[in-house]
Amino acid sequence: MTALLATSFFAAAQDKPRLSSDSFITIRDGLPEVRQRLAAGEPVTVAFLGGSITYNPGWRNLTMRWLQERFPQVSFHFIAAGIPSLGSPAHAFRLQRDVLDSGRVDLLFVEAAVNDRVNGVDSITQNRALFGIVRHARKVNPNMNIVLMAFADETKTADWRAGTMPAEVRVQEQVARAGGIPSIDLSKEVQQRIDHGEFSWKDDFKDLHPSPFGQELYFSTIRTLLEHCLVQDEPHISHGMNIGIVRKFPFENGKYVDPATVPVPSGWAFVRDWSPTDSKGTRPGFVHVPVLETNNPDAPLEFSFAGDAVGIAVTAGPDAGIVSWQIDGGPEHQLDLFTQWSMGLYLPWYCILGQGLPNGKHILRLHTLATKNPASEGTVCRIVHFLVNE
Repeated sequence: MTALLATSFFAAAQDKPRLSSDSFITIRDGLPEVRQRLAAGEPVTVAFLGGSITYNPGWRNLTMRWLQERFPQVSFHFIAAGIPSLGSPAHAFRLQRDVLDSGRVDLLFVEAAVNDRVNGVDSITQNRALFGIVRHARKVNPNMNIVLMAFADETKTADWRAGTMPAEVRVQEQVARAGGIPSIDLSKEVQQRIDHGEFSWKDDFKDLHPSPFGQELYFSTIRTLLEHCLVQDEPHISHGMNIGIVRKFPFENGKYVDPATVPVPSGWAFVRDWSPTDSKGTRPGFVHVPVLETNNPDAPLEFSFAGDAVGIAVTAGPDAGIVSWQIDGGPEHQLDLFTQWSMGLYLPWYCILGQGLPNGKHILRLHTLATKNPASEGTVCRIVHFLVNE
């Protein structure tokens, strides 16, 4: 990690008055179960669920190293479940496979605020996704401790300066309050430290994918919370989720459905090991995987499911088309799968096509259109996962 620390947040700020990291953490019920396991020298599994800021080297590696050095008597197992481009809806539906299937998890870090803003996820969907993650995790392990984190981007900085709490932070804090969950607002910290004259976005932090300087700032505040919860303060009592204020229809039973289990209709093909034929980028877990795909407009696909929410996870590349769908013969809806990043990347794109449905059996019917985004090279729909909240 030497290279990562070449530009030190601490060194850069040492000659300036600094705000306290305590101002940007909320401990609530703390991390009592993890604290107890550490004190007893029991093994601890820590999972990191997030997007590219979690996937890339930085705060995650520093946090892992701090835990190992601070508690050398403990055997740690770390689960790196960061996938670039993914926000809270994706996390809710991939939680089981990417995290919980690995066995008992004691501490779960969750970040989604940057990609939720960039991907245009509305507040209701964020709320259902984050509540769903918490409820799903605690059903599997009632003693699991969780930390929710909102990272920084320039739009959130602008919101704070305008006197408005960013929507993603507001949703995070609603969920954290309901669950007694510690939370960290790094979006506010970055804005306030910049405006306090400690550093600049352009020269020091540089991007929503933080420079080494920014990664160390993130770690510094995460470490502050961990020190309070695991070392300094008295243990807290966990009260669990306040069911009374949970939003309706949380994605608490979100799961993937393998496209191989769906009958392949005329005009579609099942590809067992998909990879692009051009040189465009891909994301881990979304290349050399089975996909159900079509480039034939108006070829219908039918998917039967049971639950209250349904969607698809696709690779939205340069050839992405427009899908039209209906649920149970209801109104038709359309969605352009081509994104602002699609020309250079087969982006993993999670599309919630129905939510808040009556809990029961439903049929999703979809097809692509002959019309397409003017910037797209095709009319393809390439499904990697069906998404169902049972």
